[in-house]
Amino acid sequence: MARETTYLELSQEDGAAHKFYEVTLDGLTVSVRYGRIGAAGQLQSSSFPTAEKARAAAAKKIGEKVRKGYAPAVRGARAARAVTRRQVTSAPSTARAVAPVLWRFRTGSAAFGIHVDEDRCWVGNQAGDVYTVSHGGEVLARYSLPDGVKCLVADEFWIYAGCDDGTVYDLSSKVPFGAYGIAADVDIYWLDIHEGVLNVSDANGGLTVIDHEDEHQWSRKSAGGGAWMVRADERAVYHGHSGGVTAYAADGTGQLWHTRTPGGVLFGWQEQDAVYAGTVRNTVQRLSKATGAVEASYPCDAAVYSCASSPDGRHVFAGDSSSSVYCFDADGRRLWKLGTGSGSALSMQYLDERLYLVTTDGSLVCVDASEAAIAAAQRGSVPTAVDVKSAAALPVFTPAASAAAVATVSVASVPSGGVVVECVQVGGRVRVQVVSDGFQPGWNVQFPRGIREAGARYVVDGLHAAAGGFYRVRGEIRRLV
Repeated sequence: MARETTYLELSQEDGAAHKFYEVTLDGLTVSVRYGRIGAAGQLQSSSFPTAEKARAAAAKKIGEKVRKGYAPAVRGARAARAVTRRQVTSAPSTARAVAPVLWRFRTGSAAFGIHVDEDRCWVGNQAGDVYTVSHGGEVLARYSLPDGVKCLVADEFWIYAGCDDGTVYDLSSKVPFGAYGIAADVDIYWLDIHEGVLNVSDANGGLTVIDHEDEHQWSRKSAGGGAWMVRADERAVYHGHSGGVTAYAADGTGQLWHTRTPGGVLFGWQEQDAVYAGTVRNTVQRLSKATGAVEASYPCDAAVYSCASSPDGRHVFAGDSSSSVYCFDADGRRLWKLGTGSGSALSMQYLDERLYLVTTDGSLVCVDASEAAIAAAQRGSVPTAVDVKSAAALPVFTPAASAAAVATVSVASVPSGGVVVECVQVGGRVRVQVVSDGFQPGWNVQFPRGIREAGARYVVDGLHAAAGGFYRVRGEIRRLV
């Protein structure tokens, strides 16, 4: 029997989808390759007892995709989405002392993504790997995503990884899933999320806002390009680019203020009443969220790749392109400058007198930022850093891209506390709504698009009501059969 291949694409005008699906029938084997247009994609293969059953399975897969809007296409005719990988250089530090590093975990590839909470530390690198590490330096788990991780962002309990393929993955349960798909014509630089609303800054200085249903809400083009900063709260979205920082009303109704910065913005941080912009001209500036006024400046000795602050604003930290990390007081007085010992810090976060860095050599670094430890480091006394290793049996979690890849559960086996949701067709789109009692019937559920099928029912371990009037999944998703 001759090998047969059917190639389909779904590329919507609004950019909400830009993906392919390829089915190959070869004797008793059916292979499916899928992913973003222009990418290699993921491959799954299944064998069948007879050629007739294999052909029927291939036809069923093709029919399902055609009904969802996929159409025959020529591979390579549509361009892949634009991806800009941040080009950075890292010179040796000029500091006379090295920071008091407690432990270091080398991920193997340059890392931009970091999130630190009370329970653990997260690091995401350019190879698509996301690791969780305890505060004591034990590697707990690994997520393997299809493309490089641009950044990690948190929204209450939920952790999201924005990847170069345009997908934003929810990593809050064992099986990660694609929660948002960003338009193919948006060359992503940075992301932030607040109450389920995703904010995307891009290479052209654009800002795109997407709601929890993965639908476009509004967009703006700021005065500059290369927008490496976006931060959001209930009041506004703060957008940093080559022309400075611009604040827009959270509902997209207009610009609130614009402040020029000394050089283009390479990184942004926020606290309750201020945003911090790290610039290519060796400076971090603290701007008032209310007015955009410059409240303080923090001068470094090289371009600022990252910055952070303590929650009370008492200390401000910065990482430069020369592998140094700085600490300032709130008014801008430099307290210390130390070498990282692991390249330049591309992102950072402060928590409980520790400063966590992710660096150009792919390390997650934990620095003791207590006053006593820093004073000892300036005298040349630092602890011996522990090199953290991954365990051979470390669990690795990969995204579930299709309904067939999701675990199933029978009606009789629904666990106590499990919540049943159903995929329903509403206005040409498949929505997910709660079937179990005790929930708002009009609210939709933020749910992975890849496993939505009209009429399908799923059981989730729990749902959480979000401030925007929708539900988020907490725990495992299983198909109800």
